[in-house]
Amino acid sequence: MASSVSGAEEVRVSALTPLKLVGLVCIFLALCLDVGAVLSPAWVTADDQYHLSLWESCWKPAASANWRCSSTLGTDWQIATLALLLGGAFLILLSFLVALVSVCIRSRRRFYRPVAVMLFAAVVLQACCLVLYPIKFIETISLRIYHEFNWGYGLAWGATIFSFGGAILYCLNPKNYEDYY
Repeated sequence: MASSVSGAEEVRVSALTPLKLVGLVCIFLALCLDVGAVLSPAWVTADDQYHLSLWESCWKPAASANWRCSSTLGTDWQIATLALLLGGAFLILLSFLVALVSVCIRSRRRFYRPVAVMLFAAVVLQACCLVLYPIKFIETISLRIYHEFNWGYGLAWGATIFSFGGAILYCLNPKNYEDYY
């Protein structure tokens, strides 16, 4: 911890703790995973005949070699899923930018709470999205073949978990740990 004395007044400059640095890495990983989840063509797949993303639903008729695709933005639950995921991703992007700015300036502590609050809000939005999606999928789409939630859905869960980890790390009180660094 650095301190400078100006007359009788002491100015304390907070040090960047490894916890906050790991938190920043968690936020960056969550952002990357969210981008992958949004762009993923495979949230649900069924054998080699069907795949569903946030943007389109594609199926391959048995007698044809060509895929037929249609937009998924026609149903309310799929629009809500996309909006919740994008809302969470936006909050993660915003918290990443604020956390990055906090690394570049000397007065970091005042940015810790807003970053944590934005990350917790992103976790709530994305958890709602990830619970809504399989419930409404099973309720509305009846596939008579084996289907599974695929890597795009898993990436979104990974982003949510890393966001939660980053939020926890930004909640830890740096005053208790700065003496050790």
